[in-house]
Order: sequence, then C-alpha cells, then structure tokens
Amino acid sequence: QVQLVESGGGLVQPGGSLRLSCAASGINFRIPIMGWYRQAPGKERELVATITSSDTTNYGDSVKGRFTISRDVKNTVYLQMNSLKPEDTAVYYCSAQYSVHVWGQGTQVTVSS
Repeated sequence: QVQLVESGGGLVQPGGSLRLSCAASGINFRIPIMGWYRQAPGKERELVATITSSDTTNYGDSVKGRFTISRDVKNTVYLQMNSLKPEDTAVYYCSAQYSVHVWGQGTQVTVSS
C-alpha cells in the first residue's frame, strides 16, 4: 500500500506563504487523485484541494485564489499557500485515492502574529 510523507508545515505570520510537499512511495502507477485536506481543532476535516492524474484541479471555496495545488510525474503533490490567514491554521493531510483512500500523518500549519 502507498505511503505518504508530508513536509513543509510550520508557523507563519498572517499574509505570509508556505509550501507543503507530499511524496508517495510504494506504488508503481500514477495515482488518479491526490490532494490536501485540513482539520482545525473542534472542526471536521475539509477539502483544501485535489488534482487528478490529468492535472484537473478542484479547490475548497475558502482557499480559491490563494492556494495552488500541483504535482509531478512521480506522485509528489505540492500545495503553495499564499496570503495565509489565521483561519487557515490546521493540521494538513495529504491524500491519495485509487482503489483505496490513503492519508498522510499530517503536518501542522499555524498562522499567527
């Protein structure tokens, strides 16, 4: 089964930027859908962005125009986050969907002055 390893989280001031990365291993085909979800304390996990193997993207309403998802040919997915707001603070989870739905361990993003 595929394993997902995330990196790039941290503390940033409002208005700043961060780039998350997620590398998939243990799979020898291009994952049909990869993406990012997030979960803030006391809230349900929500969609941030997804990208298909043909590079079709989908974004949650709260991040449209600020976040950009991309991927390379080796099943690594990126999330460029600009104009960050305190309400973007959450644990961000990488996601891979094929015959199963696999999740990464999560990386903390904190937006605070």
